[in-house]
Amino acid sequence: MSDQNNRRSQAITGGVQRSPNRAMLRAVGFGDNDFSKPIVGLANGFSTVTPCNMGIGKLAEKAEVGLRQAGAMPQIFGTITISDGISMGTEGMKFSLVSRDVIADSIETVCQGQSLDAVLAIGGCDKNMPGAMIAIARMNIPSIFVYGGTIKPGHYNGEDLTVVSSFEAVGQFSAGKIDEETLTAIEKNACPGAGSCGGMFTANTMSSAFEAMGMSLPYSSTMAAEDEEKADSTVESAKYLVEAIKAQLLPEQILTREAFENAISVIMAVGGSTNSVLHLLAIANTIGVPLTIDDFEIIRGRVPVICDLKPSGRYVATDLHRAGGIPQVMKMLLKQGLLHGDAMTITGKTVAENLADISEEPRSDQDVIRPWDNPMYKQGHLAILKGNLASEGAVAKISGVKNPVITGPARVFEAEEECLKAILDGKIQAGDVIVIRYEGPKGGPGMREMLAPTSAIIGAGLGDSVGLITDGRFSGGTYGMVVGHVAPEAAVGGTIGLVQEGDSITIDAPQRLLQLNVSDEELETRRASWKAPEPRYKRGTLAKYAKLVSSSSLGAVTDMNLG
Repeated sequence: MSDQNNRRSQAITGGVQRSPNRAMLRAVGFGDNDFSKPIVGLANGFSTVTPCNMGIGKLAEKAEVGLRQAGAMPQIFGTITISDGISMGTEGMKFSLVSRDVIADSIETVCQGQSLDAVLAIGGCDKNMPGAMIAIARMNIPSIFVYGGTIKPGHYNGEDLTVVSSFEAVGQFSAGKIDEETLTAIEKNACPGAGSCGGMFTANTMSSAFEAMGMSLPYSSTMAAEDEEKADSTVESAKYLVEAIKAQLLPEQILTREAFENAISVIMAVGGSTNSVLHLLAIANTIGVPLTIDDFEIIRGRVPVICDLKPSGRYVATDLHRAGGIPQVMKMLLKQGLLHGDAMTITGKTVAENLADISEEPRSDQDVIRPWDNPMYKQGHLAILKGNLASEGAVAKISGVKNPVITGPARVFEAEEECLKAILDGKIQAGDVIVIRYEGPKGGPGMREMLAPTSAIIGAGLGDSVGLITDGRFSGGTYGMVVGHVAPEAAVGGTIGLVQEGDSITIDAPQRLLQLNVSDEELETRRASWKAPEPRYKRGTLAKYAKLVSSSSLGAVTDMNLG
């Protein structure tokens, strides 16, 4: 690291020594006057694998122009993406969370291998953002994140659609509530173009969090991918990054404990995704900020949900943008003393300075952002549940839940596919508590999201009467009485692996309790006879991941305690 830091210092001051390496740089476009300029990596996740990322190539071109105009030398390189919406419900979904770490590793590898002075990362789909931020935290070189932008809503029968609409339509069709023609129409209209999933799902949650943390420019997290302002904001981001290089404004100065608390407060206020818990814990672990799963519960208790956004509300991210975006939400939090206004941001200004010209009250001509005295919910929606089923904790999204307490018989499934089939076949009844296990970070491996079964439950009209717990994850589009990230997971001997069909389980959101109603003596008997399953994969990416990954309660990181 010392040699690389010296290289960066030399690049900024124009002191790079002549060497044969310069011949390689001349081949990619460097001229005599360019060797004294900072060399900036332009990491981008352009891909036609998913609509989330298919507009990123054009943004990378804009960023390249902006970096050159600001006096830097950009070097473009790509990284990967996995489309959660496409892989959902398949074996391929096991690679989704894995891709977060592959993205982090790839960006770190190129930037460190090439001794780059800074990085501008552009991402779209869910894992692009935390993956890039983990890399940024590891390297601690001047950095900025540019969100590829949100998709605009689809439309059918006068209603806004998102990708979640398609999953719920499958459940409605199986329950006989819609016909095949309607199902097909929803599928054809749900995703009209480029951009990440449109509700306050994981992508828009993480982009909002990064704006709140100061690693992205104000307003940039809710812009539509296809709008010109997204391209303009990308150019502006490049210019701010070059200023950060000159000032040596580093991620460790921005990604502080205060920044993480700001992000959590914003996530609660907008009704963000359960996945944000996992990702923020991972980023904090990497940068060395003390953050635990319990911190989310503390902040939840003091921050209300003030935005009416899908999946449990009515509006999408583009509506939030028109209503004032994340700066409006942040200013309201700041007024209430729920934001650290002195936290530094990539603009070189503090949070309070960035928000100086924003009104303390939301506009009266919109109802996406509610007035402070009329919130959607008086407390945050992401609750941390504990009990004998989750001694390390579990995460539940409790907004919009009509029955926050349920006690019922366990319906146990060893994989997501088994559960989905049971739901679609009408074998799940009101009052049941579904258990999907061996889907955790190690057990899956990869901690799949359960959007298919949760959407099928909603589509079947059981959303208010059926509970679901899993050591896997949920899509940001999931809502209902569902509890994920149960830790310890089944594959390492967690209690969720000891549940038997018909056991009584209690989910109590107000008491933050997840309890298996079986005696301690019985549990010890079951534990004594439990055997760890054979790893599902012996070679390749998933095998390596399962061997390295930590508990979800620690962020499911793969580089913890490797020394």
